[in-house]
Amino acid sequence: MYFQAVDDKRHCVGIYYDGHLVFDPSKFPKSLNNFKTWRYSGSISDDSVKYGWLMCGGKNLSEACPEHLKDILNKQQKKMRAFKKSFELAKVDFREHCFFDLVPHDFLSEFLEIKNQITKHVFDNTETPEIYDHLASVEKLLYDIRYRELNLNVKDCRGIMANYNFRTAANKILNGQNYIDYNLFGTVTGRLATYPGSFPILTMKKELRMLLKPQNDWFLSLDYNGAEARTVLGLLDIEQPDCDVHEWNLKNVLSSNIKTRDEAKKTFFSWLYNPDSKVVQDSIYDRERLIEEHYDGDYVTTAFGRKIKVDEYKALNYIIQSTTADLVNDRAVHISKLLENKKSFVSHIVHDEVVIDLHDDDRDLVKDIENIFSNNKIAKYKTNMKAAKNYYDLETLNV
Repeated sequence: MYFQAVDDKRHCVGIYYDGHLVFDPSKFPKSLNNFKTWRYSGSISDDSVKYGWLMCGGKNLSEACPEHLKDILNKQQKKMRAFKKSFELAKVDFREHCFFDLVPHDFLSEFLEIKNQITKHVFDNTETPEIYDHLASVEKLLYDIRYRELNLNVKDCRGIMANYNFRTAANKILNGQNYIDYNLFGTVTGRLATYPGSFPILTMKKELRMLLKPQNDWFLSLDYNGAEARTVLGLLDIEQPDCDVHEWNLKNVLSSNIKTRDEAKKTFFSWLYNPDSKVVQDSIYDRERLIEEHYDGDYVTTAFGRKIKVDEYKALNYIIQSTTADLVNDRAVHISKLLENKKSFVSHIVHDEVVIDLHDDDRDLVKDIENIFSNNKIAKYKTNMKAAKNYYDLETLNV
């Protein structure tokens, strides 16, 4: 059976089901098991529901629409854009108001019926990707992040506000959106991107991070020491060094001509991702074996079951970067589950870093959070953990 949520916000409860709009939850189907819809909505969060948007790899409705429905969909979307434009001119905040309170219900029924038919077409013609369950769990976490406002202010930011360039950039951020809208399908490797209009968490200058404060008491930051190097070791089933991986490479892998950690890091990655480089010889970092195990000549298939079309030159890069991104996102999901019904929550994800908005009442969970993050799908990675009262002044935390 197919249905569509009328709005994606938790407080805007309503579905289109069996040809009707239903706003009374007591009249919803008693079980949504085997029900299918286009995309996850916080108002309908049953774990048994399946999502067409994930099935087709993040395509929009137009891209997923069968030919015989395209003209009808185009007409409906034009009406939808006209409604939204009028609401924007009237400065209606879509995050506060329920969409079904603003538009005629007969139009909603027509639009959601087309959406149902497109969803059915996707499920009828698409095999469930191996990575589906992982994508579903990450998307639900990103939804929670999307509807949680950030705490942005200039307290203790005198340094950047005294500098003209920083002040201009800071004011732009302070007057912009105060929520993070991640795009699950923004990159081919699975590393998160953000939609236009989102708070620029992935691109803002580091100094401006001091504008971002926790809603609770602390930011707790976790990231892997030498994440991509450790992913190679993990995929090759090689024991992880319990020290800094770049120092370890300096002593055990690289030439004696290399003297410093920074030089070792630069040399290692310039070799790892360049198939023509011979800087490292007879190394435990067996590039050829990784390619043989995860690349079929057309597609990379990662440990998470993510399939990516790629040429041989970039294959190793995609194997490592995609696996690492999915490991981090997966750990963020599991940390979020630990924090259910707690005051603390996952605030944001920046590349290989997960940041927790930590309440003092939950400080006894810090070690558990670290353990969840360190022990991922393929190995136990050494974790860097930091904390601060803002997102810039993070300092190493030892527990």
